[in-house]
Amino acid sequence: MRTWIKRVLLTLLVILVILGGVTYYQLKSIGIIPSANYETVAPVLPEFKKPAVLIFTKTNGFIHKDAIPVAKSVLSELVVAQGWEPYLSDNGAVHSAELLQKFDFIIWNNVSGDVLTEEQRAALKQWLEDGGGWLGVHASGGDFSYQWDWYVDTLIGAQFVGHTMKPQFQDADVQVVDEALKITRHLDSPWKVKQEEWYAFDRSPRDKGYEILLTLDESSYQTSGSSWAGTDRMEGEHPIAWRHQVGEGRVLYSAIGHQPHTYTLPEYQAFLSKGMLWVRGDK
Repeated sequence: MRTWIKRVLLTLLVILVILGGVTYYQLKSIGIIPSANYETVAPVLPEFKKPAVLIFTKTNGFIHKDAIPVAKSVLSELVVAQGWEPYLSDNGAVHSAELLQKFDFIIWNNVSGDVLTEEQRAALKQWLEDGGGWLGVHASGGDFSYQWDWYVDTLIGAQFVGHTMKPQFQDADVQVVDEALKITRHLDSPWKVKQEEWYAFDRSPRDKGYEILLTLDESSYQTSGSSWAGTDRMEGEHPIAWRHQVGEGRVLYSAIGHQPHTYTLPEYQAFLSKGMLWVRGDK
């Protein structure tokens, strides 16, 4: 009898170990369990014949597997439409002092997790302060931890604290803060965005003097407060896109863009296209 019980318990233990391993692998494969890996060998860049734009996509955190390829395609098309040349890479070593000089500005497309070495971080920071441009989309500002204080406190200007979960995807009203601005004057206010995931942050970057471009009307969608996905409410101004300067460089971040269909919206494409012009240095 005891031998039979031991065999049953051993079998159950083996099953639990297997299930645990499978679950761990699945969670790790989509980035729920983050892991840092770095590239130290830089890619060989082509000879650009037009102003070059780096579109960087690397995921050491959650992987937006549906949005990333659509965003990559749309962003590339928007770059080409401006007469520039896109360069797509998921190699963090492209962020070197030498290679960054090849680009007019860079776009981080749903980048997640800890993706750059200390040397690469320093190169990006210096390049921006010297006049580079950075445009970040959705997950590029949507991690609970980056292991990089400058990125949160200065580049983004706020810490992501969660997103809508009950339900995760909802219609919401996006408010234009200043309808006279070139970057937002094409948008209705409210701009009604369908079935998106809505981020919340620990503070408004306005507190740091950053220019808020778009905010969320929290009364237009269902917030649930705290959940396993963090909190989705900000109780006051709820910024969803903003811009500022880092030294001589320009930074624009938009938290919109979990869903692939959002990148196909003409209104959002126009916003991103104008954002590219601004980070590149246009008035």
